[in-house]
Amino acid sequence: MSSDEKPAAPRSLAEALRARDDGSLAALLRARPDLITPVPTDLTQLATRAGTRASVVRALERLDRFALQTAEALAVAADPASYEELLALMAGDAADRAVTAALPHALGTLRAQALVWGADDRLRLVRTARELLAPSPQHPSPTGLGPTVQEATAGMSPGRVQELVTAAGLTSTHDAVSAVTALTTLFTDRGRMAKLLGEAPAESREVLSRLVWGPPYGQVTADPAARLRWLLDRGLLLPTAPGTVVLPREVALHLREGRAHRSAEPSPPAVGAAATHRPQVVDATAAGQAYTALATVEELLKDWDEGGPAVLRAGGLSVRDLKRTAVALDVSEPVAAFWVELAYAAGLIASDNEADERYAATPAYDEWLEQPPAQRWTRLAQAWLGATRTPGLVGGRDAKERTLSALGPGLDRTAAPEVRHRVLTLLAGLPEGAAPSAEPVLARLRWERPLRGRQQDDDLRGRLARWTLTEAELLGMTGRGALSAHGRALLGAPAPKDAPGPPAESPVESPLESPLESPVESPLEPLTPAEQAVASVAAARLLAPLLPEPLDHVLLQADLTAVAPGPLQRPLADMLDVLADVESKGGATVYRFTPGSVRRALDSGRAASDLHAFLAEHSRTPVPQPLAYLIDDVARRHGHLRVGAASAYVRCDDDALLNEIMADKRAAGLRLRRLAPTVLATQADPAALLDGLRAMGFAPASESAEGDVLITRALAHRTSPRTAPEPVPDGPPAPDATLLTAAIRAIRAGDLASTTPRKPSATQPAGGDLPRTSAAETLATMQAAVLTGETVWIGYVNAEGSATQRVIAPVRVEGGFVTAYDHTADEVRTYPLHRVTGVAELAEPADD
Repeated sequence: MSSDEKPAAPRSLAEALRARDDGSLAALLRARPDLITPVPTDLTQLATRAGTRASVVRALERLDRFALQTAEALAVAADPASYEELLALMAGDAADRAVTAALPHALGTLRAQALVWGADDRLRLVRTARELLAPSPQHPSPTGLGPTVQEATAGMSPGRVQELVTAAGLTSTHDAVSAVTALTTLFTDRGRMAKLLGEAPAESREVLSRLVWGPPYGQVTADPAARLRWLLDRGLLLPTAPGTVVLPREVALHLREGRAHRSAEPSPPAVGAAATHRPQVVDATAAGQAYTALATVEELLKDWDEGGPAVLRAGGLSVRDLKRTAVALDVSEPVAAFWVELAYAAGLIASDNEADERYAATPAYDEWLEQPPAQRWTRLAQAWLGATRTPGLVGGRDAKERTLSALGPGLDRTAAPEVRHRVLTLLAGLPEGAAPSAEPVLARLRWERPLRGRQQDDDLRGRLARWTLTEAELLGMTGRGALSAHGRALLGAPAPKDAPGPPAESPVESPLESPLESPVESPLEPLTPAEQAVASVAAARLLAPLLPEPLDHVLLQADLTAVAPGPLQRPLADMLDVLADVESKGGATVYRFTPGSVRRALDSGRAASDLHAFLAEHSRTPVPQPLAYLIDDVARRHGHLRVGAASAYVRCDDDALLNEIMADKRAAGLRLRRLAPTVLATQADPAALLDGLRAMGFAPASESAEGDVLITRALAHRTSPRTAPEPVPDGPPAPDATLLTAAIRAIRAGDLASTTPRKPSATQPAGGDLPRTSAAETLATMQAAVLTGETVWIGYVNAEGSATQRVIAPVRVEGGFVTAYDHTADEVRTYPLHRVTGVAELAEPADD
């Protein structure tokens, strides 16, 4: 081929892919990773896979609205269509400047993803995409257009077609094909169509106006009204079935002024600031909420420390247990479900797999507690960002009308991580302190993934976006609706521009006046594991100075309460949890001392002197006298009664006290009987006896068989070591650079093997399938190739019985093996000759 000649236009998608460079192929495989799962053997197989229904649907779902509108316009255009025809359908007769400027990028997107191929004068939409997007009675086109005149008259009699031609004022033709062509020419001629419609009655024009934007189908009776008869006689409405008529595509396009869509959307909706706050306020608010998140998760796990709620038979948390958890955390049930699911996603809780299966903390929870607060937060936030489990679905119903429960099956939604990441990325694109409202964010997401929202009646992506905004605020990623500095760092987002962005209602500048490479800014890509680790360190470094320092003191008050003015150091908080009950939470936590809480501390092995010393050491105020009296009074009575196992017994040196118990009516349920002056026995178990006596106002203590007081300390229940649940992937993972390089090299080599011309032989013409050769012929051809240095084409069956074709350059033949440079694998390999099924010489390349 001469250097001045242009390359021939591709005749198939495979040829179009063959003309691409490696960078273009890598971009295709990165955008559509399902195409290399597994790696295709050659470019023909890659093209076939790119045209399968499942792959095309997945690619269409990932198009933005304007790119999808471009594909929809191609689906109703001629096949092939020129760029000018496509531009006319998108921009209309008015030649919209914004659409004209944005169309090359949209078409480039479709080409890059192998949904469109061919030169600008012969654009072809992939056949499967055309079938999905083209209009049909069963599946109307999103454009609202109907069939062409040629398609609508396919089953019409030639005589009826001639009648339509005559009624439209055209000259009769000698056959139906030319008659249809004449009608099509009339309907696409703007001047003649305007004249024809100018003669139409007003009622007929009203009918057309109702059908013009779709759906294009209407119902008529056997005897249509005059306004319909006028349209039917001239082919402006064509019958498609008994009682059904359709507006031909050419007529609709004339009425639409050439536009395929009522409104083309070349630019995404702007996401502007609904409110603006000082960045310091945003960061402080987010940090405060981040601390609350840590405290809430810790409180949840502390509540489940001795073994949490039971696991339902079908898996998950019962409605009653979720309500109990919500009350314990002082939050609503949906928020409680979020915290439970977050701890589960972070690997902090799991089921213990015991006979009576319950939820409990994992060993990872103890490790998490030992980390600095900022690192603990980044672990929770990273788990939330990547989790596919969706707490917002809790309480809803699945396809089988079963209630979805927290920690139960059916909560995974593969789109959740993508939506979370995209929503936060949109927030990261705003100036610091800018907080958008929800509606512009939802509008932007609908523009970026219109097909997914259209296919899901419940608008899952919209609900995911709303949940993301709410959960990000709960977690401390955002403060007052704006992305915090540590949240931005966790996403790996660059610092925002200082200049304020355009408001949501401001018009988008025309691409012609401000030429850009793309009308849509490139979204942030998800981080790799290594990048996530770096981002977590950066986020923790920004968050740490904003978190409150734990305090080593409380303020004791005369009303038997203690006020913690901030977060407490862990040993102090743990001791107060035993010695007092939490009365209220907030900026300050209020603890209340009661006889029961003091007895609980004594039961755990502390003496009264220990409690006095502890309070004196950690209180900034003197220990109030009522609190000191309460401790001494409970300690004096504590252990005076001893409870052991008989089934159970009560022992006391003071027989008068036992007489008092026996005479008390509240003891009737315990069924006590006297064994000795100082011993009472019952059939109840020791725990029930202890609870009964304590309810009566006594302070009994448990004792062992040897008579020693038993110290009751809660034992933390832990599951066996567990890993955090793996997110459910949304299709194949995106390939990395190493895989892409290897895959492209293998595809190129396989394509070389399948397309390289072969020399004709006596038994096989040139270009045919690989012939089967005898062992002697195979050996002779290999030896000749070693001497001449030629490359040959072989068929090879590996040890698993898989047959492949390879292009090799033999280097050495000995011992029943051939050592050769394998162009397909791009390396030197050794093959057993008995596994070579055939060999053929390659034809000499043609001279340029």
